[in-house]
Amino acid sequence: SYETAAEIRMLRTLGADAVGMSTVPEVIVARQMGIKVLAISCITNVHGGQHSEHLTHSEVLEVGARVHDQFAALLRAVLPILAQDVAQA
Repeated sequence: SYETAAEIRMLRTLGADAVGMSTVPEVIVARQMGIKVLAISCITNVHGGQHSEHLTHSEVLEVGARVHDQFAALLRAVLPILAQDVAQA
């Protein structure tokens, strides 16, 4: 299930700018193993919790499909930089 309006309000009160499903636990584990991490997220529910209608999975998929090309371009730009960083390490 997706975030409720109450959860979004609470998280905003606590200082959150975005809500993710799994990035933080994965980063914590990777860092404990000494792995460098770069997290890039696509926020598919920009107005999460602000409307009374429940977000559907198909709406999330639609947003993902809409930003696919931009996201791919971002990765194509970032990956060579990361590869260069790894080569210098």
